[in-house]
Order: sequence, then structure tokens, then C-alpha cells
Amino acid sequence: MSRISSTFAALKTQGRKALIPFVTAGYPYADCTPELMHAMVAGGADIIELGVPFSDPSADGPVIQRAGDKALALGIGLVQVLAMVRTFRQSDTTTPVVLMGYANPVERYDQIHAHTQGTQNPGTSAFVRDAAAAGVDGVLIVDYPPEECTAFAAELRAHQMDLIFLLAPTSTEARMQQVARVASGYVYYVSLKGVTGSGALNVQAVEAMLPRIRQHITTPVGVGFGIRDAATAQTISRVADAVVIGSRIIELLQDQPRAQVAGTVQDFLRGIRTALDAR
Repeated sequence: MSRISSTFAALKTQGRKALIPFVTAGYPYADCTPELMHAMVAGGADIIELGVPFSDPSADGPVIQRAGDKALALGIGLVQVLAMVRTFRQSDTTTPVVLMGYANPVERYDQIHAHTQGTQNPGTSAFVRDAAAAGVDGVLIVDYPPEECTAFAAELRAHQMDLIFLLAPTSTEARMQQVARVASGYVYYVSLKGVTGSGALNVQAVEAMLPRIRQHITTPVGVGFGIRDAATAQTISRVADAVVIGSRIIELLQDQPRAQVAGTVQDFLRGIRTALDAR
């Protein structure tokens, strides 16, 4: 059982829902991410989504796009992101970490680093090998379609990592079935038609969609793309297994002095966690 599955199983026995915050690696300062991850845990995070900066993020709105651009300008790429996870793991060996990003950085990483693999585990990509060694627990690659991911999902599972997929309001029954065949850990339901941070969350639409998803998906379902405060998080947690918060955290980090970054996020998440546990 992966760390993600163990986390959801433990929360279920406690009657609690998962809090999954997202932050772009290397934002707003190149060296702040491991400290920020620990602050998230102290604030009540159960799983951390760590965004891998990419120049052309098709699913991200302007807030996360700007965060990614700044991180790229600071020299943050997949190599640095894995180093951040290794640093975090030096003192936290239990909180699951999910890398969220796009195909290009992963495939480029394999191209550059595959020659160092040697003859050990010849069927394993350099990315999977190094992500597992760093302590990554899950991967969400926005532009990897489920029908092309059977082998990749199996490779990740062999290294105790989960492959996570997005579902949207427009997802068909056939797409849900495709995701069900390869997904593990949890699935991420995008509650809005659009990019991250766009529009207001329609709680009624989410409540109507989740039973449809659960007809096909047996893994936990997290909801994101529009949760910005404790009240909304609490409402969504009535029907979802997890709430995912990203754009609002990035907004809170804008223009924060280095010394206040961790405390700002910890205080915000503590309010969300309190609301979820008071559900």
C-alpha cells in the first residue's frame, strides 16, 4: 500500500477528510519550498501537491502561471524539485508528496538522465527511479491521457507510487472508466470548466457529479480548482474525500517577505483544517 492509500485509509477510520494544499516548487523563493512543505504539514495538510514549473502550463490560470514563470526564472526545474523532496524527507517520512505538472519536463528528464541508468532495472525510466529515491509518492501529469498510461502506471506502482488523474465536469462515462483502469491513490475532480483559479465554485454541481464518478472510480476523490476559504472547503468535504487548494495559497505568497512565507501558509491552512474537522 502506498503512503497515499495509507493516509486516506487512516483518515477514513477517523471520519476525517484530506487536506491537500498545492504550491509551485521554488515559489516565491528558490530555497523556501522544503520549509514551506513542513509549514503545510504543521497547518494540517495530509498530502502535499508540489507543482513542477513549466513554461506552457495549459491547465493553470494566471496566478499559478506567474508562480511558475518566477520559479523558472530562479532556475527551478525537475532536478531541483526532486532535491526539494529529498530535503523534506530528511525530517518527514510520512506525509505523501505528489508531483503535479506536465509531460515535457518528465520526458526531457528521461532523455537527459537515462544514460546514467546502467543495467540496473532496465525497464525503469530515470524519472521513476529518481522520484522514488527522492521520496515522491504520486504523480499527476496533466497532459498524459489515461488510455496511453498503462505501462507508466504499472511502473510507478512497482515503486510504490500512484498515478493520479484529473476528471472534469465534461468527463464522459467512458473517460471515467479509462481513468478507473489505471488511476491509484486518488483522482482529482476539477470542479470548474476552465483553468485554475477561474470562476466561482458551483457546490451543487459538484454534489451532483461525485456520485456519477463513484459509479466508476473506487479510489478517493479530491476536489479542487475553486476552493478558496474555510467555508467552501467545509461544504465540499461533505461529498468529497479531499479538498485541494492551490491558487489561493499562491496568492497569499505574493510579495511576502521570505521570513513570513511559512507562517502565512501555516496560519491559512490551520483555518481550513479546523473547518474540515468541525464538519
